[in-house]
Amino acid sequence: MWRYGVSILKPYHYVHCKSYPANSKSNLTKTPVIKSSNSWTLMTTITESDVGILCFISHLPGFRGILKQRYSDFIVNEVDTEGNVVHLTSLDAPPEVAVQEVETKIPDQLNKCYASEIIKFRSLAGDTDADRLEAFINQITSGSEEDICPIVLSPDSDKSHRTAMHNFFKENLRFLVTDTVDGPDSSSKCIRVRLNSGNNNKGRNSKKRKERGDKPYDSRGSSHWPEHLGKFLRFHLYKENKDTQEALGLIGKLLGIQPRSFGFAGTKDKRSVSTQRVTVFKQHASRLAALNERLIGIKVGDFCYVEDDLLLGQLLGNWFTVILRGIVADSEETIKASAESLGRHGFINYFGLQRFGSGSIPTHRIGATLLRGEWQAAASTILDPREGERDFVSKAREYYKETGDIEGTLRQLPRHLVAERAMLQGLKKCPGNYLQALKAIPRTLRMMYVHSYQSYLWNHAASMRVEKYGSNEVVLGDLVYCKGNDAEKVKVVPTEHEDNNFEDAYDYSQLDEISGTDLPEGKNNLVKAITAVDISTGNYTIEDVVLPMPGSRIIYPVNDIANVYHDMAKKDGISLTESVHNTKEFSITSMTGSYRHVFQKPIDFEWELLSYSDGTIALSETDLDKIAKTKPVNLVKEEKPTNGTEGQDPSDHMEHIESFEDDKKFSTDNVEVEGSREAEPPQIHSLPESNSLGTQKALKLAFTLPASCYATMAVRELLKTSTSVAFHKALNQ
Repeated sequence: MWRYGVSILKPYHYVHCKSYPANSKSNLTKTPVIKSSNSWTLMTTITESDVGILCFISHLPGFRGILKQRYSDFIVNEVDTEGNVVHLTSLDAPPEVAVQEVETKIPDQLNKCYASEIIKFRSLAGDTDADRLEAFINQITSGSEEDICPIVLSPDSDKSHRTAMHNFFKENLRFLVTDTVDGPDSSSKCIRVRLNSGNNNKGRNSKKRKERGDKPYDSRGSSHWPEHLGKFLRFHLYKENKDTQEALGLIGKLLGIQPRSFGFAGTKDKRSVSTQRVTVFKQHASRLAALNERLIGIKVGDFCYVEDDLLLGQLLGNWFTVILRGIVADSEETIKASAESLGRHGFINYFGLQRFGSGSIPTHRIGATLLRGEWQAAASTILDPREGERDFVSKAREYYKETGDIEGTLRQLPRHLVAERAMLQGLKKCPGNYLQALKAIPRTLRMMYVHSYQSYLWNHAASMRVEKYGSNEVVLGDLVYCKGNDAEKVKVVPTEHEDNNFEDAYDYSQLDEISGTDLPEGKNNLVKAITAVDISTGNYTIEDVVLPMPGSRIIYPVNDIANVYHDMAKKDGISLTESVHNTKEFSITSMTGSYRHVFQKPIDFEWELLSYSDGTIALSETDLDKIAKTKPVNLVKEEKPTNGTEGQDPSDHMEHIESFEDDKKFSTDNVEVEGSREAEPPQIHSLPESNSLGTQKALKLAFTLPASCYATMAVRELLKTSTSVAFHKALNQ
């Protein structure tokens, strides 16, 4: 097997992996130096070898090519659960029956006596809240002309009791609706009660939201939605150079709804042109279609109404169209041989660099700190100054480190730094309680740190498997999913999501070309270790081999590969079998674990060698380009080639995430509501070995990958070069 080294500006030289370098050092940039289990010298930028991406499948030489020179060089189309590739084909809203605003009076049941319900509620909530509710109902039934304001019940830190309270209103007082708001302290919540907006007299008892000053209520109680329409509007979201969360935040702001109102199967890479399905609750297609005139770099279309919303993981994968520009190779035969090898043999299914962040603070290092239970150290790592950030962010971090002034720091920190801001808010409520501050980070984001460490171990184990046993045959002790009669002989090993809420169990905000989740291979899949009988019968091939993501309910390979997990974790001061603290979400022993195939072949793989002389001309056709051929589309085409940084701090990769679990307002501080493009620096198109005025070569690839597979790892196998932003930025200079 092969791995790379040497300089970032020169073609890679290759050396055979004769021994597994557990702490190998790359020549690309400085790597972490282990001082102790909990002391690391952080690198300026992360490299592939730092996270266990060490080997290749083929022995073929690589060649030079620039990945994502333009964001339109990387096109991603979601593949739905039926195997259909998702495209934007129409921007028009379908014909709809006009929704007539029905004037509803307070229902007749409000005229009845609710004494029995108040007695029930008194036994559930106590005298104070019962008296408060009784007065509230009396105000409603009296027909008072005064505005009926919501009431807030007593603080309640018992979630199960709050659930019982919510259910009481749903079952007994359906003309009222409830939601939960923050209590007077960090450990308590309060239930807020209001008159159902669909049951007030001509709306006279309800203020407009902007006048009310409250956060928006859930509109699920609306009685104005046509019965013939599904409750969810599904549409295709097309975006250019924007991540999924950013695009939906802009749309939500224009619609006046929260980003959490949208459902989707997975996030797509920011530096790309992508199309995916999205659902939103009780919104009319005409409202969204009207936004197309205002949104730049974002379009919506292909509307239909459905009964169910989209959930994370409800996709088969993604279809990629990738352009590699500035190709320089020994010959076209070299390119052909490499492309055909990728199609036949595939690539090592590593977690790509995007999994670990792209700045000076690798996310798996934060994950390791959390797994050790070092709350203050983890908090400091997230909040402290770091290299490579923009000046105003660095100044804000320095200000906090020097003064400890939370309010002053919050005023300086941009809103896209969700983790930092959430932690500071947590420290403001509970000074010195670093665990609570960490828990204030949206769950999907804070769990990414731990999952990143799992991925770090998996990558190293995969490299060891390839280096020691090759990539051609299964060996004794390999793990595989059972086939045929084998499934009756082994115990079920559940996947990671089986005993967790799917939406909470894994991060869905991975800003990458993957789906955003590591999907279980199947709820009832069984895993076993290869035996001598299996090898003699030939029932299993190298494509069947899987490796575990560490957890309490997985098994490890019955060979040397298992040692990689435990040895590397031990060096980081982590046990994979025992937890040193009682915080379950930061403990591998409290996660069930999952499995991932070691090798992956691109599906429906196609490639084509192109020639071009103008670097500003697109070499692939987007969905919007196809629509524009038949109908003019208002989309500003001002893409400027960049160095891959989009004018922002690359270390912000993890912090640009907007959580759907919190009611945080989506930040548009750095972009206009209409989604106009951020300014991008100019870029030099010429390559060291090519004439900028002459003809250059480009390689066009098209293929499908299952969810959670990284297209960048397929490109890496082809080029035999790093996929890091730093490497491809250097090629552009």
